[in-house]
Amino acid sequence: MKIAVIGATGLVGQKMLQVLAERNLPIDELIVAASEKSVGKKIFFKEKEHTLVSIEDAIEERPDIAIFSAGAEVSLMYAKKFAEKGTYVIDNSSAWRKDKDIPLVVPEINAADISIGNHIIANPNCTTICMLMALAPLHKRYRAKRLVISTYQSVSGSGQKGLNQLACEQRGEVSDNPAYPCQIHENVIPHGGSFMENGYTAEEEKLVFETNKILHSDIAVTATVVRVPVYGGHSESINVEFEQQFDLNEVRDILSKSPGVVVYDDITENKYPTPMMAFDKDEVFVGRIRRDFSIDKGLNFWVVSDNIRKGAATNAVQIAEKYIELVEKGELEAYNA
Repeated sequence: MKIAVIGATGLVGQKMLQVLAERNLPIDELIVAASEKSVGKKIFFKEKEHTLVSIEDAIEERPDIAIFSAGAEVSLMYAKKFAEKGTYVIDNSSAWRKDKDIPLVVPEINAADISIGNHIIANPNCTTICMLMALAPLHKRYRAKRLVISTYQSVSGSGQKGLNQLACEQRGEVSDNPAYPCQIHENVIPHGGSFMENGYTAEEEKLVFETNKILHSDIAVTATVVRVPVYGGHSESINVEFEQQFDLNEVRDILSKSPGVVVYDDITENKYPTPMMAFDKDEVFVGRIRRDFSIDKGLNFWVVSDNIRKGAATNAVQIAEKYIELVEKGELEAYNA
């Protein structure tokens, strides 16, 4: 098995390599690709040295699976070129998420959307993944009608640039290449992604669109994205109105039994999820579960996850695992057949 990681030197690309090693995928050959300025440099995977190659060279290697984390522009330029060679592409950018012919996949929720014709699979936005891991099993039982989402997103969601700005400002310095239009240290910024004509941001619009594409639903969704001075881990306050009445004990039971979800919720002991709890973990943590008494059939809950792991790298690797499983079952054609 030949697997390529495109954008291997970036924040998410490095985490993808870590997760690939941890989950011990059956990799016979690893191809690591990055921008031209990184070609020829060395990186380590499972204590073995690998040389970074160009994306063009990686295409010619005809990998079985290529996992992209190099931005939408690179994905739009190269993903189909890999697919034309028979490679299965898993893309972590926003490039293909809105394409009606390309599945947007969270394996625990809609792995069934992967089929023989899908040589490109899109990885959802990190906040969408975090929220839907908890919402999807509840939606299946009670049918969500409306969602109001407020996010509290760490600077790692802006890549190394965001991390650098926060670290710089904490030292009392002014960043010469800021990720945000305002200071982030000791501040919060109600702004994620570019503003659109309707007053919402691109990050907010992703939560609206991606939720319904993944769940195959028509839930009414509104969102406010906020950047907070936290290095890693995204948090979200979720208010959901269901079509069917629910029991809080059953809600907790459903969430407790959902793969990849951990209920951490005991207000008598001040137990609720925080970003520090989620650091470098794949689980999505849920707490502050309570009824919304302002509406009928309303529920509030709080979710936290490591946005670089489950919100990006791990979800992509899980999709790769699902591809491998489907091929082994004979449900997908063999690689490069």
